[in-house]
Amino acid sequence: MLKRSLLSMNGAIMMLKQKKRTVFSVQKNVNPHFKEVWTSKKPYNMLKGGRNSFKSSVIALKLVFMMVSFIKQGEKANVVIVRKVGNTIRDSVFNKIQWAIKLFGMTNRFKATVSPFKITHKRTGSTFYFYGQDDFQKLKSNDIEDIIAVWYEEAAEFNSEEEFDQSNVTFMRQKHVLAPYVQFFWSYNPPRNPYHWINEWSDRMTGEPDYLVHISSYLDDELGFVTDQMLKDIERIKSNDYDYYRYIYLGEPVGLGTNVYNMNLFKPLDELPGDDRIILLFYSMDTGHSVSATTCGFYGLTAKGKVIRLNTYYYSPAGRVRKKAPSELSKDIHEFVTKTSTQHYWKGARIHKRTIDSAEAALRNQYYADYGQHWLPVAKKKKVDMVDYVHDLLAQGRFYYLKIPYPIDMKYADDNEIFIEEHKKYQWDEKTLHTDDPKVIKEDDHTVDEFQYFCTANAKELKLKV
Repeated sequence: MLKRSLLSMNGAIMMLKQKKRTVFSVQKNVNPHFKEVWTSKKPYNMLKGGRNSFKSSVIALKLVFMMVSFIKQGEKANVVIVRKVGNTIRDSVFNKIQWAIKLFGMTNRFKATVSPFKITHKRTGSTFYFYGQDDFQKLKSNDIEDIIAVWYEEAAEFNSEEEFDQSNVTFMRQKHVLAPYVQFFWSYNPPRNPYHWINEWSDRMTGEPDYLVHISSYLDDELGFVTDQMLKDIERIKSNDYDYYRYIYLGEPVGLGTNVYNMNLFKPLDELPGDDRIILLFYSMDTGHSVSATTCGFYGLTAKGKVIRLNTYYYSPAGRVRKKAPSELSKDIHEFVTKTSTQHYWKGARIHKRTIDSAEAALRNQYYADYGQHWLPVAKKKKVDMVDYVHDLLAQGRFYYLKIPYPIDMKYADDNEIFIEEHKKYQWDEKTLHTDDPKVIKEDDHTVDEFQYFCTANAKELKLKV
């Protein structure tokens, strides 16, 4: 009787396990628009498109599907995933592959490690390897073998197609014996500049027999992945800045124009909003010493997500016989920070970050020697990329500035007008517009630069997605 009960119990457990078995449905998880990607037999696949087009999700799912196909045959198969910069791996492709594995119901069959970044199938040893192109020597020297696919995520961050050529040859040599070829994938949002190398490259590859060039946007979603909340956010940006909407969400290289910013998106305030409060404070500095102006911007982030320019320090040595030394500027900046951060209008808000031009050393070192406080150098990007962080903030309709700052009665402060005037005059150099690396006209751009540093260094806190 006991034996029969145990057999019955075991049978019930087996039935429960079977009921819990996950069956991956392509039709429910991959939009019809991506059918030619899912079924692609081409060695080279370029997926470009706007934000929320789910191109990266489709690639992640396909890579897991490809590996599982080999695992079912008892074969070990490896996939390599590359980002331009290694420190972006964890929060992007590493998490995305784990998400895809979970959809296949196979989380318990894989082991994930972060040093180094790997996700390995326990039984066969099949592995997803993650690399940053910035550590190319390590990538090139690693003998992985049994490679079936390679994915370059955010491919527009790379400097040229030649960067792929260097590593692709290495991967091709290590092809799995049962794979007809190593299948390569690139995913990216097309840069605004039509002359960016990757826009020109994808145009050249369109129609090539070994290449699939696939275009997508959020409008191609038929499965309801784009939520009402996301659509509302998209509509807000569409109404604020239509060209930016076309660039970010439709994936169109809309061009740069001459004027860098739409000044209608810089919203003036007579006073702080009564239904909101500032919760975090930020400072950002661009320095010039004897050559050009030194400026420090003071910003507040509100509980509702507004970003407000609260005050400006601006000292220009132009026309002065005696110019301020770093020791004097250090005192000025410290006074500016102390007085502005302690004003009662934002009582309880704390200073979250102080950012400075990464090329600056003298004032940064002087300030630390004087006050024991570090200013964090911004990790600079190409000018067009830093501009895009500002564009993202502006297009969301969340940027404001106080027309008249709450006074701190300090020389070279209490005036945001210089900030607005410099942004009005900020332009692209027309001679460089039709190049891969467009330049701005470098005149009277000090508050402009520190605003870019602020947005770039605090993109996560400001919820910028560029």
